[in-house]
Amino acid sequence: LVDDEESILRSLRRTLRRCAREILTAGNGEEALQLLDQDPDVQVIVSDFRMPGMDGVELLRRVKERFPRIQRVMLTGYADHRAIEDAINRSEVYRFISKPWDDGQLQITVQSAWEQYCLVEENARLVRVLEEEKASLETKVRERTLALSVAKREWERSFDAIADPLAVVCGDGRIIRANVALAEAAGRPITSVPGSNCFEVLFGTPSEEGEAALYRALQSGGMESFHWRGDGRAYQVKAYAVPADEGSEQRAVVYFRDVTEEERITRQLIHAEKMAAVGQLAGGVAHEINNPLAGILAFAQMMLQEEGRSADDLEQLGHIVDSAKRCMRIVESLLSFSRQSAGTDRMPVPASRLEHQIGVLAGPLVRGTDVNLEFVVEENAPSILGDANQIEQVLMNLVANAVHACGESGHIQVRIGRGPKGVRITVEDTGPGVDEALQAKIFEPFFTTKPEGVGTGLGLSISYRIVEAHDGALSVGRSEALGGACFTVDLPAAEEA
Repeated sequence: LVDDEESILRSLRRTLRRCAREILTAGNGEEALQLLDQDPDVQVIVSDFRMPGMDGVELLRRVKERFPRIQRVMLTGYADHRAIEDAINRSEVYRFISKPWDDGQLQITVQSAWEQYCLVEENARLVRVLEEEKASLETKVRERTLALSVAKREWERSFDAIADPLAVVCGDGRIIRANVALAEAAGRPITSVPGSNCFEVLFGTPSEEGEAALYRALQSGGMESFHWRGDGRAYQVKAYAVPADEGSEQRAVVYFRDVTEEERITRQLIHAEKMAAVGQLAGGVAHEINNPLAGILAFAQMMLQEEGRSADDLEQLGHIVDSAKRCMRIVESLLSFSRQSAGTDRMPVPASRLEHQIGVLAGPLVRGTDVNLEFVVEENAPSILGDANQIEQVLMNLVANAVHACGESGHIQVRIGRGPKGVRITVEDTGPGVDEALQAKIFEPFFTTKPEGVGTGLGLSISYRIVEAHDGALSVGRSEALGGACFTVDLPAAEEA
């Protein structure tokens, strides 16, 4: 309560003591401001208008600036419209009360001002709470956004780190997102892949089987797979349906695994098992027929030596002897094919020895023809660790086949140098080469492209078995230099002294 007359202050205090918890009084504006500095919890100020020094309008203006939540009530006994106008414009007073006042009206006015103060205070509190919650929410949004951003980057990195082609597709097979492996396998920039059909991108043509598998996966909500083969490649394809919310577009993850090399290795394993089984069978058959065959040959030779045989008999007996000898050569090949190397006789075999031995053994094969046999030993070619006789047998088989492929004229090159397993030997010729369809069968026992009666079909099988027993590899392809066949033998090298 602010008034320069003590009697008015006492009267005001007496009137308001029932509706106020605590009442402070001041005789002028300066004293009132000092009290407010000491007790800022004042909620309502009632001030007289005319006071010495600072008038009520100026006081309430300063209170408004320094304590804006305090509710301001003007008390005046003069009909001064200008003062009222100033109080409204400059001080924004809550109410005006004229002197003399009505006690009931004064109490109601002060009570109403207090309620207004509480309302303003509650609004301010709610604003603070709202600001705090807003700040907390913004912090959580930032944290969630950052977490989502990190998760997105992790997902993208994980998606692109998968070595096999992978794509997220729509229900019709159009790519929404693909990993780097799919773009590399398709030979296209990653930016050009979205929107394309996933099967057409990788296979080059649409796949009805792939579309059907994708449709079944989306219908069942599970996984469907199929096998695709073409252009020398093979893929195992799996389509996984992605659970979708009601009304959203169906999606699936399509995974492509290149199984070309896996199938090649599987064929090699099957071939190796087949070779082992045939080897055991061949050994048993050879032992069973060797003795009766030797008897046939012996009796035929004895009959040839008998006197008085007609020319026709001698001719027929000669055919028997030749056929028996041929059968014995086949039996000998079977025994060689079935024989396993113990590996105890392995020693360093220098390239110079192979060059000399093959040159001597192959001489009769090329004699009388225009076939040229060239031997190339690369500088610092290491020695081979193995059985010299068996390695010579392998190399002689390959050279003999090359001579037969060249016919009456041609060129054969045998090259020895370093290789992935230690030593690599290549035998290339100018012949017609080996058809791709036959390359998978050429090492099988009894398979031959030579005319009937010329070969047994065991030479390459025996060679394959010998190289495999030496922890090596024997393969066939086309010679880029000579245009014919190229047989490659990879063998381990002997440790240098």
